[in-house]
Amino acid sequence: MEKLRKGMALHIHEVWILLFVIPALVTPAAINHEDYPADEGDQTSSNDNLIFDDYRGKGCVDDSGFVYKLGERFFPGHSNCPCVCTEDGPVCDQPECPKIHPKCTKVEHNGCCPECKEVKNFCEYHGKNYKILEEFKPSPCEWCRCEPSNEVHCVVADCAVPECVNPVYEPEQCCPVCKNGPNCFAGTTIIPAGIEVKVDDCNICHCHNGDWWKPAQCSKRECQGKQAL
Repeated sequence: MEKLRKGMALHIHEVWILLFVIPALVTPAAINHEDYPADEGDQTSSNDNLIFDDYRGKGCVDDSGFVYKLGERFFPGHSNCPCVCTEDGPVCDQPECPKIHPKCTKVEHNGCCPECKEVKNFCEYHGKNYKILEEFKPSPCEWCRCEPSNEVHCVVADCAVPECVNPVYEPEQCCPVCKNGPNCFAGTTIIPAGIEVKVDDCNICHCHNGDWWKPAQCSKRECQGKQAL
């Protein structure tokens, strides 16, 4: 009986030694994590800390994050039309906004409809600006005016036919002028209109009245050995 007690005591002592020695022999490096895949619940537990409120069917949220109750009227954003919060989401007004002036140079979107804040009050013509009702001459032959519609209307001079065969264009003048008065051709010679001109020893010529483009009318006179025109 005494031997049996001593044997049991010895076995109990050996078990206690194994309990303390074996855990010390097992190091973290000896554990293969691939053999023990993590639970899906553990992998996503970090994402469970991010909680997002879901207001679908309960309310509506504007651009600033404010929540509105069902049936409440609100503006979703700074430049939106008013809306009513419903279970299906915001139902917003769709008004017929006035048309923006085609000459509008500044448009603001501070409400449901865009609003023109500045209309162009000048005309632009060939890279230059002109005031409303301002008259100007872009060239010697053009007279223009800036109309209230911000459009430029121009009139081009209709020059009369010059009464000479050698008209000239003067600076800053649109139409050609006859510096020496009306004239016409007598052969290759230019003679003044309104008088008879002796062009050579045998012929006297004059221009047709009002028909400067026609050759001069000449009459032969007595000459000695001269060929008449």
